[in-house]
Amino acid sequence: MNVLAAASSSDLTPGRLWSLIAAALGLAGVVAGGLALRRGRGAVVALAGGAASVIIGGWVVAAAKGGPGTGYGIVGGYVDLVIGAVALVLGGLSTARSRGFVGGRR
Repeated sequence: MNVLAAASSSDLTPGRLWSLIAAALGLAGVVAGGLALRRGRGAVVALAGGAASVIIGGWVVAAAKGGPGTGYGIVGGYVDLVIGAVALVLGGLSTARSRGFVGGRR
């Protein structure tokens, strides 16, 4: 008999840990992208953080064997996909702005 016990809400499972790591990378990318739009520096950090967040978040979602509340970190994985996409957009806009493709300060 194989009985799967749901993880407690306070347990830090491997899926939740990877989701937290990806969220931290994604948030760093969003902050760097916002600063890059204002100051013109940090677009590479935003792109790298966003890409890492999307990759890790996608991996967590693909590896999850259960839904929300099972301890696989699937909710965090979906959040990571969104945060990473925002960081990628901000980094891309900053890069395009610095090269003169979007309304820059030239």
